[in-house]
Amino acid sequence: MNSNSLLSHRKEEPEKGILYIVGTPIGNLNDISQRALNILNKVSLVACEDTRQTKKIMHKFNISNKLISFNKHNSLIKIPKLVKDLKEGSSIAIVSDAGMPGICDPGEDIFKSVKSEGIDMICVPGACAAITALVSSGLPSSSFVFEGFLPKKKTDREKILLEISYSEKTTIIYESPKRLKNLLNELLEFCGGDREIIVARELTKKFEEHVGNNINKAIDFFRDKDIVGEITIVLKGTRKGESNPNKSIIKKDLNDLIDAGLSLSAASKYLAKKNGLKKSEVYNLI
Repeated sequence: MNSNSLLSHRKEEPEKGILYIVGTPIGNLNDISQRALNILNKVSLVACEDTRQTKKIMHKFNISNKLISFNKHNSLIKIPKLVKDLKEGSSIAIVSDAGMPGICDPGEDIFKSVKSEGIDMICVPGACAAITALVSSGLPSSSFVFEGFLPKKKTDREKILLEISYSEKTTIIYESPKRLKNLLNELLEFCGGDREIIVARELTKKFEEHVGNNINKAIDFFRDKDIVGEITIVLKGTRKGESNPNKSIIKKDLNDLIDAGLSLSAASKYLAKKNGLKKSEVYNLI
């Protein structure tokens, strides 16, 4: 890009009736782009997940503009009004607390509504915790699955965990600090302790931390710690053709066989052969 085009790019004027999807820093405020600052300064209004978080950016870079709250609690009420404003010619920027809007936040809902109304959207890209954690993990990054926050309902959650345990692709997961230990133990049960993993905490911030390199070591590291900060997990997939028996399922099969009349020894021998395990590994599940 030559100097003239760069200068023109910095002076980009928001167009009327356009929704701007603006990526914001995931921690370090200096990561915001010049283009993002320009759009935030010049649009008709900024719809933000939390006005208090967005004000930190506005104050740091001396930007003054109208801010409105747009989050999971009020999005259904706010969307019709925002769509109406866009149709009447307002230019609107939507931002989340951190990263790209629409990734695990209500931005996804307004994007669908805006598209269905034939209104144009322009993305001003920025940081994303998932991609930042992936590329800094050292794990395979050419093919991956982003799961976001796993479902809380047990049956839905176990279904996803089972899919993850057999996936050959790298998996990226978001988790809250208070639920991290529980998730790591679930991954231990479904994927085994030797599966490679990186737990990234506080990305781009002063106390950024990358913990791994397998599930067992991550569990040991966090066992006696009070965990704070934003958490992103990157989990390596299974090798192609590699057997990855799920111990929770094998345990259920073992109990079913015993209930049907087989001895623990016979049932363990059968399931060990079926799943490519040692008999002692199955036997010790009871």
